[in-house]
Amino acid sequence: MEEYRRELEVHCYRMLGSVHEAEDLVQETYLKAWRARDAFDGRSSVRTWLYRIATNACLDALKARPRRALPVDLGPGEPAHWLEPIPDAVLDAAGPEAAAVAREGVELAFLAALQHLPPRQRAVLILRDVLDWSAAETATLLEMTVPAVNSALQRAKTRVPAAAGPATAAEHEVARRYADAFQRADIPAMVRLLAKDARASMPPWRIWYQGKDAIEASLWEGRPGLGEVRVRCTGANRMPAVVAHVRPEGALEWQPFAVSVLWIAGGLITDMIAFHDPALVARFEDVPT
Repeated sequence: MEEYRRELEVHCYRMLGSVHEAEDLVQETYLKAWRARDAFDGRSSVRTWLYRIATNACLDALKARPRRALPVDLGPGEPAHWLEPIPDAVLDAAGPEAAAVAREGVELAFLAALQHLPPRQRAVLILRDVLDWSAAETATLLEMTVPAVNSALQRAKTRVPAAAGPATAAEHEVARRYADAFQRADIPAMVRLLAKDARASMPPWRIWYQGKDAIEASLWEGRPGLGEVRVRCTGANRMPAVVAHVRPEGALEWQPFAVSVLWIAGGLITDMIAFHDPALVARFEDVPT
């Protein structure tokens, strides 16, 4: 069963929007599978059986948890429960059989939209459109009828945009140029890479900036005080990302700063989210093998 661990983590991540919670739910899935191993009768594959256990574990978990969101998607007064990015290295570690499964359906905007769906409707969309399960297989897993699955899928599609494909080499090059300018504290060069109506946000802070001028003002206010900056370009959710560490003036040790995920269109950055979370930065440094 161990060969399915990574793809189950990606599946639970899509359902929950949290890498940490996904890992916990997969551990729970394997524990439940071990305890119920004598009941497995072979009428489905081991993979299907594990997906059934994992999906139901996610549905149970979602009953008691608020939705995860990005700052631009957070309603007034809504508790901040942040959607988390996932390293591309984790997606790549899903193995060759699951490569297609992990290639799409992980873009942050797609996952943020999923969070607005009722949990069972969310599961239907992931199983049918992302994992390409048949209506009959999905109905069996979720203990629904085929017409109910088809109806749930149609309702979900009206609320969720199509998942985007992986970023191109040209988009990663724009991210590299932005990271280089950020490391050199070259704010004019950073601003030149922004679209006029670009957005920027910085979880866990709820504030976000709309427009190139507003982002430029925030950069002039915040970037000079960071001290030395060390960056590494990587990928998150099949999108360009930048991992940054800082060493403030007078400090001896480098400190984790942020993981920034970039949306790029037409050679310009249209949206960027800098996740300021030391544990998240560490996750992007400590990738699985």
